[in-house]
Amino acid sequence: MKFKSLLLAGSALLTGTAASAGGYQVTLAGQKNNGMGGVGVGLSLDQAAMFYNPGALAMVKERGVHIGANGTFARNSFVAAGGNQQRELRNTVTTPIGLFAAFGPSEGKFRAGIGVYTPFGSKLQYADGWEGRTSLTDIDLKSVFVQPTLSYAITDQLSVGAGLVILAHGSVNLQRDIPLPDSFGHVELDGKAETKLGFNAGVFFKPSDKLSIGINYRSKIDAEVKDGDVTFSGINSPVFQPRFQATKFAATLPLIATTSIGFGVMPTENLTIGFDASLANWSAYKTLRFDFDQQVNGSTFSESRREYQDALTFRLGGQYKLTSGLTVRAGGVYDESPVKDGFVTPETPDNDRLSGTLGASYSFGKFGVDISGQYIGIKKRTQTQDDLINNGTTDRIAGTYKTNVVVAGLGLNYSF
Repeated sequence: MKFKSLLLAGSALLTGTAASAGGYQVTLAGQKNNGMGGVGVGLSLDQAAMFYNPGALAMVKERGVHIGANGTFARNSFVAAGGNQQRELRNTVTTPIGLFAAFGPSEGKFRAGIGVYTPFGSKLQYADGWEGRTSLTDIDLKSVFVQPTLSYAITDQLSVGAGLVILAHGSVNLQRDIPLPDSFGHVELDGKAETKLGFNAGVFFKPSDKLSIGINYRSKIDAEVKDGDVTFSGINSPVFQPRFQATKFAATLPLIATTSIGFGVMPTENLTIGFDASLANWSAYKTLRFDFDQQVNGSTFSESRREYQDALTFRLGGQYKLTSGLTVRAGGVYDESPVKDGFVTPETPDNDRLSGTLGASYSFGKFGVDISGQYIGIKKRTQTQDDLINNGTTDRIAGTYKTNVVVAGLGLNYSF
C-alpha cells in the first residue's frame, strides 16, 4: 500500500464542495451581490465593495455596517466505475459569513473599512462504507479572513483602494479509512493554518451616471499547516501498528490569485445591470505534499499530483428598485472548473457549473434587510480507471460524481 494514497484526502486542507465558485473558492460576501449572480467589481452597492473591489468603496455614498450569513446545502452523489449503486453524502450544511464596516467623512473623499469573511470553507461527509472510503470519509474545514481597507476618490469619477488581507484563522479536520487484510483502520488529520498576509486592490471608474468600470486583483496566499495532529485508530494488529507512528504533519496549499474586470450599466435611475469576468490562477496548484514527523508505512512524506489549470468565471446580474424601500434582484453565473480530467478527487468532485440567483432588499430609514438565494448545478463528472492510469493518479477513485448546491442568505444593514 503506497502512503501517498493513505492521505489523498489531504488536498482538502482548505477545500471541499465550495459554494459559488470552482475549485475551493467561496465568493459569498455581500448579500446584495449574491442576489445579482455575485457581480460587484464594477459596482458600488454597499460596504461589501471592499471585498469585490476596494477601489469602489470610496464611491459608496453611505457609511455603515453590513453583516450577512449564508446556509449552503450540498447534495453529492457518486456511482463507482462498473457499479450501479448511488452513494450520497450525509446531510451537510455550512455557514459562510461576512461583516463589513466603512467609515469616513460624509462629504470627504476617503473611506476606511474593515471586512471579515470566510472565502474558503466546506464540509463533506460521505455515506458509511462507500467505495471511496479509503480516499475520504469526512472533511470539516473553516477559515476566517480579515481585511482592513482604505479607499480614496481621486476625482468624482475615479477612485482607488487597497486592503491588507489577513488569513486570521484556518482549521481542517479530515478523515479516511485504512484498508487492512481483514478490517479497516482509520486516520484523522486535524490542524490549524499559520497566520499569513496578502492584499486586495482595485480601481473604479465612473465616466457617467450610466456606466461604471472596475478592475480588481486579489493576491495569492500560501496556507501552511506546520504542526497538525495525526491520529490513527482501529489498527489493532501488532504487525501493522509499527507502520503507522506519525503524530504530526505539515502541508502547504495555495489560495490562488484572482484578476477581475467588471462593468455596471444604469439604463434608468431604478435599474442597475452588472457584468464581471474573472481569471483564477489555479495553475499555481501543481502538487500537494505532506511531511510527517515519523515514518508511516516506510515513508516520511507523501505527494499527490493536482495539475490544476487557470479558469474563467462570468457573472451577469441586475437589480430593479420597485419602490423607495423595495429592490429585487436576479443573476446567473458560468464557472469553469480548474480540475482536469483524470484529476478529480472525492474532496473536490468539481466540474463546470451553472448558477442562478434571486434576491431582494427592503430598507426602512437607516436600516435594511437583504435576502438572497442561489442554485448551483455542477455538471456530472466521470473519470475512468484508464484516465487515472494514464495520468498517474491512481491514488483516487474512478466513477461518476454529481453535485448540486442550494444557498440561502440573509443580511442586515445600518447606515449612518
